[in-house]
Amino acid sequence: MSITSTVKRSRSEPAEVRPLQKGQQTKAAIVDAALGLATQIGLEGLSIGALAEVMQMSKSGVFAHFGSREELQISVVREYHARFEEEVFYPAIHTPRGLPRLRALFDNWMKRTSVEIDSGCIYISGAVEFDDRPGPVRDALASSVNTWLTAMRRAIEIAVEEGHLRADTDAAQMGFEIHAQILALHYEARFLRSPNSLQRALAAFEGIVTRFSAVPASPPAARPRKTAASKA
Repeated sequence: MSITSTVKRSRSEPAEVRPLQKGQQTKAAIVDAALGLATQIGLEGLSIGALAEVMQMSKSGVFAHFGSREELQISVVREYHARFEEEVFYPAIHTPRGLPRLRALFDNWMKRTSVEIDSGCIYISGAVEFDDRPGPVRDALASSVNTWLTAMRRAIEIAVEEGHLRADTDAAQMGFEIHAQILALHYEARFLRSPNSLQRALAAFEGIVTRFSAVPASPPAARPRKTAASKA
């Protein structure tokens, strides 16, 4: 189920659990290990040989599950996206429509980002590695990121429909600015190790919300003017 599609079944409802066959279990374990490696060394650092060593398998054993390094990389991108959905998008669905849901999406995104400051983000590192390299891996990365950003823009549009944001709000612009805070946070916190980066990102988000809010911030209370009588 895509995060941009209508949620037809509550995520709180138990899904039918089907036991994985041995081959599926092995493949899932390989993808999990590959994702762990990719967060540290990037998608380009993945190789059948390195993964076989981590899994204590033969190269041919790993190759049999994927067929190519490219297919392995795409599987990692899809697994990362599935986990991103589970941690960021689906929990926010249970919050009220509009600004509360938009805040929940950003809060969940920030929670994940705070962990990835140490482990790394596949979306960001993958963009650096594949931004100018056309092909299936780049397509898989771009599709995943665009799916998430589309969901964020839709949340903004719903906030407009609910009257929480101004009717003339440009959802694409607001989404761009929110995304920019996450990218800046990764750069500041992970690369520059700047202190208070998380707090600054949160403050920036609140500034964006305030600027697009349908309810203007209350002006500071005016001080009473001094009269001739009060001066006496």
